[in-house]
Amino acid sequence: MDDATAVAQARAGDSDGFRLLVERHSRALFKLAYRMTGNEHDAEDVVQEAFLKAHRNLDRFEERSQVGSWLYRIAANCAYDVLRKRQRSDSRLESLDGDDSPEPQAAEPGPDRLALGGDVRRHLDAALERMSPRERAAFVLRHFEGRSVKELELALGMDTTAVKQSVRRAVRKAHEVLAPLTGAVS
Repeated sequence: MDDATAVAQARAGDSDGFRLLVERHSRALFKLAYRMTGNEHDAEDVVQEAFLKAHRNLDRFEERSQVGSWLYRIAANCAYDVLRKRQRSDSRLESLDGDDSPEPQAAEPGPDRLALGGDVRRHLDAALERMSPRERAAFVLRHFEGRSVKELELALGMDTTAVKQSVRRAVRKAHEVLAPLTGAVS
């Protein structure tokens, strides 16, 4: 059964239709949400919220769209919400803390943790943190999920120029953070 048929069944009240959509798309939505939020618990919440919103809004789904792109857009918006809440919460904690002393430095990792892969992952996580939610979503969808610019337009609700600019800014930020590693890769 294709996605359009599953949507039609779900609209008609058949829970198997919607269950098929969940089974087919939950893994991809989780990967997107995890890469956007950087947190497994938040990613699970994003996926759950995205499917709840999709179920409530099945009647708004336009047949000419792809279900996957529609679900990506919902999940990306849910992830934006999580990131905005986190940012507000972090701002409140900083204002309550009032302590401007530097954070204590983490202990140096052991030799086994200094592998290049771990270092790259740490730097990539730092790069993702520097990106705006929109840039992060565009970067993740393009470079981790391999989605086309057209799919990003649909998933993020942006035009071609905005998508390309978001990806370009995200790549530039990633390059800036990953630059110290380029000597280690040779």
